[in-house]
Amino acid sequence: MTDPRTAPAGAAGPAEAASAAEAGEDWRAAGFGLYLHWPFCAARCPYCDFNSHVAAAIDTARWQRAYLAEIDRSAAETRGRVLSTVFLGGGTPSLMAPDLVAAILERIRARWPVANDLEVTLEANPTSAEAGRFRAYAAAGVNRLSMGVQALDDAGLRALGRRHTAAEARAAFEAARAVFPRVSFDLIYARQHQTPADWRRELGQALALAVDHLSLYQLTIEEGTAFGDRRARGRLPGLPDENRAAEMFEITQELCDAAGLPAYEVSNHAAAGSESRHNLIYWRSGDWAGIGPGAHGRLTLSGQRFATLTLRDPASWLAAVETAGSGECGRDPLSPADRAAEHLMMGLRLAEGIDLARHAALGGAPLDPGRLAGLAELGLIRTNGRRLAATQQGRAVLNALLRELLPD
Repeated sequence: MTDPRTAPAGAAGPAEAASAAEAGEDWRAAGFGLYLHWPFCAARCPYCDFNSHVAAAIDTARWQRAYLAEIDRSAAETRGRVLSTVFLGGGTPSLMAPDLVAAILERIRARWPVANDLEVTLEANPTSAEAGRFRAYAAAGVNRLSMGVQALDDAGLRALGRRHTAAEARAAFEAARAVFPRVSFDLIYARQHQTPADWRRELGQALALAVDHLSLYQLTIEEGTAFGDRRARGRLPGLPDENRAAEMFEITQELCDAAGLPAYEVSNHAAAGSESRHNLIYWRSGDWAGIGPGAHGRLTLSGQRFATLTLRDPASWLAAVETAGSGECGRDPLSPADRAAEHLMMGLRLAEGIDLARHAALGGAPLDPGRLAGLAELGLIRTNGRRLAATQQGRAVLNALLRELLPD
């Protein structure tokens, strides 16, 4: 029998997954993780629509008490579950005091049985001040660093509102490699005035640096961001059109495949075995506890799966934890149809796709064979009757593909 503490996330086979779904414990097919949100940044980037805030002063002791209290509350609800992953996201978690990170991880280990190969990821910015904390984070138990590099040239970094230089990013990455067994970094492409040749050159530089994982995101302009406001006023020139952005996506797949880091998800590339196990829990429809301002979660309790949500405003979240004993502001039960739709939407982001028996066991409506055949003929999906996956071409137009597959 596979030891659940050492089995990789999503190790269950189709029969096991279907059986778990029928028992109301489908989350076991993908595992259990914890996401903790640190909402503070030194400055807000103009493209960012995450829940991030700039604060003049932070009462670290007060935040530590709140995080530990929420860990205790979440652990009481999920008592006995083996915790496979922890992700400290933000905001900018590398602004957290190392002692705070150590206290959080110590409490997590005290409250849950953890996997022997527990993955603990911390998001970091590549400034020299934050890079100096790397050894302390590793001593606290962080074993994977995800670095927000975003661009490898100074003009691109300035356009994105980043506060570091390309040289600082390279130095911070090398410093991280000397400390952590696993290091990933993010880049954004399809930026203003960027050509496919520019991206090919920059991605080549990134692949020469990368060890085993890269996250490569196409720039999206979201409403409510500084970039969104600029575009609405006609002050964001040079964005690539749809065809040029598609060419950059194809370049990304070409170069990453050749370097041995194929896409295992729409925007994530890794050598075999080096995928982000925490994010795989999301995409494979596992359970995770969401702690901190604006954190989302998915929890299956007594056979019912819930979508959980916390208060977004940091001061409101902190006050709610202290006075009401919880930072949650919503816990919505998901119907079988909701669960199946979410499984399809998240699972088709992955190159591996979804298990059709599991989809059916979750309550998913049968997928129309004629529609599947048509999409396969277009080269957008592949299926063998047991699994369904989007091809590279299908993942490039995933939203349109999902509209064809999801019930009307």
